Amino acid sequence: MHTDDIYRQMGISSQVFTFCTQIEADLKGRFEAIDHTAEYNQMKVIKAMQDNQVSDIHFAATTGYGYNDLGRDTLEKVYASLFHTEAALVRPNLISGTHALHVALAGNLRPGDELLSPVGKPYDTLEEVIGIRDSAGSLKEYGVIYRQVDLLSDGSFDYEGIKGAINEKTKLVTIQRSKGYATRPTFSVGQIGDLIRFIRQIKPDVICMVDNCYGEFVETIEPTDVGADMAVGSLIKNPGGGLAPIGGYIVGKEACIDNASYRLSAPGLGREVGASLGLNTSFYQGLFLSPTVTAGALKGAIFAANIYERLGFPVVPDSKEDRHDIIQAITLGSPERVIAFCQGIQAAAPVDSFVTPEPWDMPGYDAPVIMAAGAFVQGSSIELSADAPIKPPYAVYFQGGLTWYHAKLGVMMTIQKLVDKDLISLDHSQRSIT
Repeated sequence: MHTDDIYRQMGISSQVFTFCTQIEADLKGRFEAIDHTAEYNQMKVIKAMQDNQVSDIHFAATTGYGYNDLGRDTLEKVYASLFHTEAALVRPNLISGTHALHVALAGNLRPGDELLSPVGKPYDTLEEVIGIRDSAGSLKEYGVIYRQVDLLSDGSFDYEGIKGAINEKTKLVTIQRSKGYATRPTFSVGQIGDLIRFIRQIKPDVICMVDNCYGEFVETIEPTDVGADMAVGSLIKNPGGGLAPIGGYIVGKEACIDNASYRLSAPGLGREVGASLGLNTSFYQGLFLSPTVTAGALKGAIFAANIYERLGFPVVPDSKEDRHDIIQAITLGSPERVIAFCQGIQAAAPVDSFVTPEPWDMPGYDAPVIMAAGAFVQGSSIELSADAPIKPPYAVYFQGGLTWYHAKLGVMMTIQKLVDKDLISLDHSQRSIT
């Protein structure tokens, strides 16, 4: 049986298959570069594990208080080695990226302190954490002041605005690396380093924290290599490698990590408590696989960008730009196209492929959101998934794919759904990439 035969059995027409594989053929050079980055990062992960003498004894479960959890403590040393930081907090009870960010912020801010975002409004779920939208228990309720400086129209930093915003109360600067539900560019680690150096010239003692979600192992360096005091992320995104069933991480300066740990557990307890509950094997092995899993997701994002750009849709990043996270934003221009796209992703899933996703009012968002993810781990964004708020400009955010081949199928299936619903036409689109 030929490869195109199995795709046809899965519902991909010959027209869609030909259109997509012609584009794929011109991406070999891009894919080789991704593989080189993955190889470097794979060696970096192995070295961190070897340097900290990871053994099968570290996979043992602990319960209750989790005192003397050797596997947990060693895993945190591995993360600190990998991110070149003084300390790390890597825990299953950090239940999401939003939770990890809240713990890092709440642990290091006090009443009267000011939190500054120099990259505009943060991701939707952080609006209630901060108090941009009123919510019980927000930082605003605890007396933390929030200020933001919007990006310039070209997506670059407003350095003059940032300089004017920093004052004696500015305690912590939060930098969101990825775009969230926006169509602005994702920042490279180098750009983040430039921003941190600029901020430190104005106020050397300010804490610089980076929301690193979706960015781990996309480049060969991380934000903590360029001056970030903390970097925060989710284990059901890149660093969990698709195996971590829950969890988050905070890496950085020891004082910052200690403060975060007191918020996560309790003052006086900090990092000394917290049972691993038998999850350490998944955390270690997921981290081990993460560089190659992230590479597969990146290939899928580049594939999607080239296909949808060919069809005339705005994409961020565009088909030729360097990548700094695994998210591909595609502005489809109508609710119907967004819904069809997400239904294509769901139809390509190994789990719940028979389910039809629809928009709904999710907690933490200001508009109905549609999410497609037939995942082994609920909400895992390193697995093939797509989501979008149903509001102008009707952009969908595509990410993940534990393997390149699954990401490829997912993109093909989105095209198939759009064609089947007469929402796009391929008749005049089959041209070679220039």
